[in-house]
Amino acid sequence: MCKLRGLTLCRSLAHESGLLLVGGKDSRLDAAIHMVGVFFDLGIVWINDDNRVVDRRLARAWISVQMPSQPARFVLEIAPERLEDFQIGDEVSFEEVVKT
Repeated sequence: MCKLRGLTLCRSLAHESGLLLVGGKDSRLDAAIHMVGVFFDLGIVWINDDNRVVDRRLARAWISVQMPSQPARFVLEIAPERLEDFQIGDEVSFEEVVKT
């Protein structure tokens, strides 16, 4: 999936699922996401190139743009109830990536 499409037009996201968007470098602008065409709320976690959580928030369905407060390379889109699993400053690792 390309970043522009993301979860657009999907009807739901399973609790254990997510979508990891990978940018080329840490950037606020490049890590911005849109929610146009997304029919459900998402938990958004922004992670920098050092694998640290730099921002997190609840993104409401159909709200146009969400941009992190700090530069990020990775954007993790998850079920809203999973948002509490991540705190700013947490170190994360990526063990398995499944491309769809």
